[in-house]
Amino acid sequence: MNEIAVKPPSGRGRFITFEGGEGSGKSTQIKKLADRLNATKLKTIVTREPGGSPGAEIMRHLVLSGMGKLLGPEAETLLFAAARDDHVHTVIQPALNQGTWVLCDRFSDSTRAYQGSLGSVPAGIINAMQRVTIGDLKPDLTVILDLPVEIGLQRAAARRGSAAPDRFEGENLQFHRNLREAYRKIAAEDPKRCVLIDANSDPDAVASRIWIAVCDHVFATPVPVAPA
Repeated sequence: MNEIAVKPPSGRGRFITFEGGEGSGKSTQIKKLADRLNATKLKTIVTREPGGSPGAEIMRHLVLSGMGKLLGPEAETLLFAAARDDHVHTVIQPALNQGTWVLCDRFSDSTRAYQGSLGSVPAGIINAMQRVTIGDLKPDLTVILDLPVEIGLQRAAARRGSAAPDRFEGENLQFHRNLREAYRKIAAEDPKRCVLIDANSDPDAVASRIWIAVCDHVFATPVPVAPA
């Protein structure tokens, strides 16, 4: 692939979210993209959900410990909404207003996939909470990392080592297969915002595909690809 110079957009920062199942490589790819953006002299921060702010990190502990699951899918959705509200208003929106690019490991699409599609929380409830927590805030680009469930779970198990699986890693195989399909549906329904990336290859190759998507969707500068 041939590299080209890109002109950093001015004014408001850009908001890029990463989604995908367990072990899909979101943390690795966010770091690679942050390094690449920083190399273009763009101020960039990396954050995550649930979490990313002091209040939201408390909610993260509650959710990943399984407390939300005990309370039921609607209550769990409320915990995510409370965490997102704090995260957006204390971290994400202020950074964007200052011209900083924000890369976020999971955002509102995770709620639609996990609690909506898999938890059967009505879309009306999710939409109402989204209006309250994020208003008109929408990612400029959402990267959805896609790979076979079995491979993702193997990666997640290797990453955590002897630690116990968290609330979502511990779900059964069918849950994770349904999750993958939920994400693929989100990508198909919003192709202007979402790009589905095959994550079942070398991390550098995946990073190159993501960079092409950023140039196309955010910089609006197509990157030429060398013929095979």
